[in-house]
Amino acid sequence: MKKIVYILILLIGINFTSFAQTKNPAQGEPIAKLIKPYPIPATTAINFEFLYGYDKTFTLQLYNFMGKNVYEITKMPPRLTISLEDFYRGMYFYQLRDKDGKIIDSGKFQIVK
Repeated sequence: MKKIVYILILLIGINFTSFAQTKNPAQGEPIAKLIKPYPIPATTAINFEFLYGYDKTFTLQLYNFMGKNVYEITKMPPRLTISLEDFYRGMYFYQLRDKDGKIIDSGKFQIVK
């Protein structure tokens, strides 16, 4: 039974990340990351810092491994620290969206407690 659960979790994660990959619309190629999460793996807090292209109208959304939105911030600051006190251990995904709701960057990080 454990193997089935792990396989299901893996498949959900693969499908979610393939849906949320950042693409250059003109060429269909992945583009450079706009935002960097650290430390990975995270224990007590996760930081998100813009590498370039900061815009205060961006929205950051965090999803758990089941695809449930567990955190959202609009009007994203250039550097954000999120306490993980209320988060469970596991894999999480993030999406950075522009003011029109289009995904412009995405990725994943792990929480270990």
